[in-house]
Amino acid sequence: MAATTEDNGALFPIFILTIIAIPLVPYTFVKLSRAFSKKQRSIHCQCLECDRSGKYKKSILQRISNFTSCSNITIVFLWFVMIFLIYYTKNISRESQLFEPFSILGLEPGASDSAIKKAYRRLSIQYHPDKNPDPEANKYFVESIAKAYQALTDPVSRENFEKYGHPDGRQGYTLGIALPQFILDLNGESGGVLLLCTVGLCILLPLVIASIYLWRSSKYTGSYVKLQTRQAYFELMKPSLTLSKVMEVFIKATEYAEVPVRKADDESLKKLFTSVKSELNLDPKKMKQDEAKFWKQNPAIIKTELLIQKQLTRESTVLSPALQSDFRRELEFAPRLLEDLMKMAVIPRNEQRHGWLSPALGVMELSQCIVQAVPLSARKSSSESIAPFLQLPHINESIAKKIALQVKSFQEFQELSMEERSKLLREVAGLSDTDVLDIEKVFEMIPSLKLEVTCKTEGEEGIQEGDVTTVQAWITLKRPNGLIGAIPHSPYFPFDKEENFWVLLADSNNVWFFQKVSFMDEAGAITAASNTISETMESLGASVEAKNDAVREAVEKVKSGSRLVMGRLLAPAEGTYNLTCFCLSDTWIGCDQKTSLKVEVLKRTRDLEDENADEGMEEDEEDEIEEEDYESEYSEDEEDKKRGSKKKVNKKESSSEESGSDEE
Repeated sequence: MAATTEDNGALFPIFILTIIAIPLVPYTFVKLSRAFSKKQRSIHCQCLECDRSGKYKKSILQRISNFTSCSNITIVFLWFVMIFLIYYTKNISRESQLFEPFSILGLEPGASDSAIKKAYRRLSIQYHPDKNPDPEANKYFVESIAKAYQALTDPVSRENFEKYGHPDGRQGYTLGIALPQFILDLNGESGGVLLLCTVGLCILLPLVIASIYLWRSSKYTGSYVKLQTRQAYFELMKPSLTLSKVMEVFIKATEYAEVPVRKADDESLKKLFTSVKSELNLDPKKMKQDEAKFWKQNPAIIKTELLIQKQLTRESTVLSPALQSDFRRELEFAPRLLEDLMKMAVIPRNEQRHGWLSPALGVMELSQCIVQAVPLSARKSSSESIAPFLQLPHINESIAKKIALQVKSFQEFQELSMEERSKLLREVAGLSDTDVLDIEKVFEMIPSLKLEVTCKTEGEEGIQEGDVTTVQAWITLKRPNGLIGAIPHSPYFPFDKEENFWVLLADSNNVWFFQKVSFMDEAGAITAASNTISETMESLGASVEAKNDAVREAVEKVKSGSRLVMGRLLAPAEGTYNLTCFCLSDTWIGCDQKTSLKVEVLKRTRDLEDENADEGMEEDEEDEIEEEDYESEYSEDEEDKKRGSKKKVNKKESSSEESGSDEE
């Protein structure tokens, strides 16, 4: 049975509700999970410098502006639309309820005929057209009261109602089109409108989405870095780049080239150049020539380098509002560009699929300096090693030099007891109790790392040439405050920066293996470690109990602050290799750890043994076949001889019988 146009129009809100709910509900859950994870990640340093930076404390207007973003407003609006549609469809369902004659007449099911007639008379006085001129009352009387009375008094109607639930008998299915009523009311034109809607929803909309996706993928990588930037980084990367040279490669990103260059910024940039001149790679003997050469560069590169140097030197030069906006924009791009630059440093470059160690170390040092606002010159003066001290609050270069004269290294200073460290800071550095308390708060956040690395061929004794070798490393992070994942102390970096670690396995300047590690997502780390251990145990043919025990042990390690890093590589030629495993932080200075790993690769004999074993098996099989053939031939000869002797005996007997008969 075809549905009426009213039924068709009533289905359209349900159709719209479904279309809105399909993307809105999962997207809302994603937004809520991100907001919850941000709350979880809001564990940050509580020192005075971090509080003064203002990046963790947002005003009411900032919170309102963050909440009233376009995406949030759209989500709230669509939820209001969904609630309205749910309420509307609920009312429609109430109006289109099942036909109940007893309920219409106000009777209990199974009422007698006299009670039915009495109820009908009572309702007729109230709703009959002769008694009530209201059109709605007339409609209700005809469509409900009269129909209910007929269904209960007419024998055929009552029988149909009792059997099929309707006085007219069995009812067919109702089919509807979920389109608005005005489209269905168009005489002779609804077909064209339906065609346009079909083309728009089924063809044009997917094409638009696909075009946007292809346009974005043709310009950006998966980490939101432009492909032109990645290509430039790949081409400019060299195997022996120093820290200053890495800086020159870093600032040549396409994202920085697109930052607008204004003539009004020239005066501010010249003042900034004067204040950061000592940090630029200018030769003191040829200062004028180098200055002229510096200003002849691309204006975007000049602007980028000066603004990055402003971050490194903590220069207090007041910038114009436009330059301040550009400065924040460049720092916002910095973490993802540095990560991509790191990938271009360690990406396989030679036949052995090895990357380069020296530029990778330079990229990590540059990342640490940008986040902690430490000048590159402090990293170059390795004799004093003052760079790690400059990331502490209330410590400048002169105070750092005084402390460096009293302790051998930053690690030794970190390992001092709180009383010894406080005494040193008060007496040598001349800091107040409040400043010392701030420094202790930062020391509570600084992590200590531990590395455990193994390299082996699964299921085999020793490593031979060409083996698929498994590299497994457990990185354990400990903090004095007991936290595992936290936002590091970085008051001069205007954005929240999560701490990440890079694990590198390398020899002199060749990176054999690399992987990025984060301690923020514990659930993801548990899943990854469980799957990796389970697959490894299954490949070794371990029992279910052994596999479960290994997975359980890995999960406990992850919960206690460890992360599993596992990868595979082909074993090189025969020899002994002295490797070093690095764990490098992209935010903290002086927390990097490394451990030595000796790998002995044996000459390839496993395949030869297998081939010899296969040849031995084939020879044994051939010998068995020959023996079987020899035995069968011998048995056949014996049988033939026996048969021949029997034939000869039979012939002799027959000949003797013949001769006897002749004699007779």
